Amino acid sequence: MALFGKFFSKFSKTKASDDDLDEFRRVLIEADLGEGLTEEVLEMVRRESSENLEAAVKGYLTQQLSSSSRSLNRSDDSLNVILVVGVNGTGKTTSSAKLAHYLQNSGSSVMLAAADTFRAAAVEQLETWGKRIGVSVVTGRAGADPASLCFDAAMRAKNEAIDFLIIDTAGRLHNKTNLMEELGKVKRVIEKISPVSEILFVLDATTGQNAILQARAFMEATELTGLVLTKLDGSSKGGIALAIEKVLGVPIKFIGTGEEISDWDPFDPERYLRELLT
Repeated sequence: MALFGKFFSKFSKTKASDDDLDEFRRVLIEADLGEGLTEEVLEMVRRESSENLEAAVKGYLTQQLSSSSRSLNRSDDSLNVILVVGVNGTGKTTSSAKLAHYLQNSGSSVMLAAADTFRAAAVEQLETWGKRIGVSVVTGRAGADPASLCFDAAMRAKNEAIDFLIIDTAGRLHNKTNLMEELGKVKRVIEKISPVSEILFVLDATTGQNAILQARAFMEATELTGLVLTKLDGSSKGGIALAIEKVLGVPIKFIGTGEEISDWDPFDPERYLRELLT
């Protein structure tokens, strides 16, 4: 990403001119830092001495990141249910499979549930991933009630003493009230069997500030516990992670950086800021 590096190098040698600040503003906006945070960073550049600038900006940006735990909520002696939610096309199904693979490699038993019952391609995609990584996938008939399928999956996972049940929910537009209410129904039905330990919202890093609007709507419908940021592949759009956590206060727990099953990592805020400021 390296959004700040060359500018810090320049500002450490000479006071930033108006032209410099305008150029820096353009870079930060294009990086999806958001207008509010961009202006705050620029104000620090104007105010701080060149000797202290990088440390001051890093300290300030660290404060904008969520202080909540980035570890998955889990119980070692009962089923852990993870709902993967988001709008269409953000990478929910692939993220569900990547998370399953990650947990499996960590020594946990995992089951997947294809709750996007109205889109055959999503079910087939999850089944393909399940076969590839050796994880069972619970499916239902086309058009089946998602809540009913999730109930059955939770029962099966609990009876088989599975550690994690990961449910790939249907993509839904954040402005469709009936679909958002359906998500609440799915959660209530699952909790007749087992508590939902995580609700992970998947965001596409390339959609910029619109992703924040989407997440806000989901937060009104259900209690998000964490975020998954996909397509964060080192491009200049990397500032969106800062903008998201500043506005929403919900921690990014994982990032997807490519199409391969292994392109998946826990979000490391220290590494993220280091790369941003280099």
